[in-house]
Amino acid sequence: MIKLVRRGAIVGALTGLGFAVWKFLASRAPDTAGVSYQPQPFPMPPRPVPPVPSVAPGSDGNCPVSHPIKGKRTSGIYHQPGGFAYDRTHADRCYLDATAAESDGLRAAKR
Repeated sequence: MIKLVRRGAIVGALTGLGFAVWKFLASRAPDTAGVSYQPQPFPMPPRPVPPVPSVAPGSDGNCPVSHPIKGKRTSGIYHQPGGFAYDRTHADRCYLDATAAESDGLRAAKR
């Protein structure tokens, strides 16, 4: 019985060694695709987030004509031109449109 176990272990070791040599030679052969391994990052890197189309206001708190939406980060509200408090609001950020302000976490003014 011990003789069979030894023979099995020897045959298994020789078979494994033969397989390893065959894979190594197959990977180095120029005429075949061979074995190629390209490591992948894990976990996957985060997708790039497009920048929010916003600009900083002027020193007086008014927004440029190209970005008319006034955003106030402290209150979490944005004001649109023609709104109740638009003229008296000193903006922290100026946005291109309402969707840009909402994507930055602000909500519309109620009046």
